[in-house]
Amino acid sequence: MIVVVVVFGGYKLWQYWENVENEREKDKNPPAQITPDRVQGLPDKLRPSLEQAEKGGPKALKAWLDQYKRTGLVKDPRLAWIELDYVLMITRDDPIEAKKIFAEIKQRTPPDSPVYQRIKTLEKNYE
Repeated sequence: MIVVVVVFGGYKLWQYWENVENEREKDKNPPAQITPDRVQGLPDKLRPSLEQAEKGGPKALKAWLDQYKRTGLVKDPRLAWIELDYVLMITRDDPIEAKKIFAEIKQRTPPDSPVYQRIKTLEKNYE
């Protein structure tokens, strides 16, 4: 009986040590920062018009979103990223609309999406 207990305790100690080592490795290699350029869903031909719309402010970006969201050319996860940019732009002037759009984005974004971490970061401000 004592031998079984010692072997079991040794096994549990080994499992614990493996977990500690895995955590140390994760800390050494943090996940890469997700940037808009690394998120898929935006055709290259639309990049210049998006940049122009972003420079034009919230109204221009809203018009761009309305135009290209209907056509289906811009897809998630990049669409969600662009909409989050729009939410950040309008938060000060129209917080109710910003919260509404944020809720829509959050609802349709799965946890394995590259945009999910950004949603989690902004979540406290929009709920």
